[in-house]
Amino acid sequence: MATQQPLAGMEIVVLVDEGVEDLEYWVTVMRLREAGATVTSAGTKLDRVRGKNGLAARADRLVDDIDPAAVDGLVIPGGWAPDKLRRSSAVTGLVRAVHDAGRPVGVICHGGLVAISAGIVGQGRPATGSLGIRDDLVNAGARWVDEPAFRDGNLVWGRVVDDIPAFEAELVAALAESRPGRGGS
Repeated sequence: MATQQPLAGMEIVVLVDEGVEDLEYWVTVMRLREAGATVTSAGTKLDRVRGKNGLAARADRLVDDIDPAAVDGLVIPGGWAPDKLRRSSAVTGLVRAVHDAGRPVGVICHGGLVAISAGIVGQGRPATGSLGIRDDLVNAGARWVDEPAFRDGNLVWGRVVDDIPAFEAELVAALAESRPGRGGS
């Protein structure tokens, strides 16, 4: 049986830093690769980092070296990493550039902190994530939605680790639909 690869040829960036939520990072990387995407882990340093539950990860490239025009989509996993990543103008600039180009941006759990700092959380628009950042999202103008995963424009929102299957399904569908010639940009 042939494996379907709806994301073949697509370039997807997944952000990584110390304290990333291991499953939100690794399951996303594996699911996107399984769907045929070329996945680049990008961070503010190339050193090996540990996820909040101890799994090792390493950025393939520095965020500064990523050309947003060459990116078909971007994912911001949660954990403690978003609080570090949001302080980098290179990170927030990349996230904003990919979003503003109309390409899908996946945001799960505490990843919403980076979305807030990048200025892509829309006034009155739905958002979700870890309950721990509900106030942050609302104070940034979002309308809190307590759902496992959903899309709002080119943003793909996921709530928490337990919602990874729903988030991955929405993410892969959004990326596949964004391909040129399939109604996307």
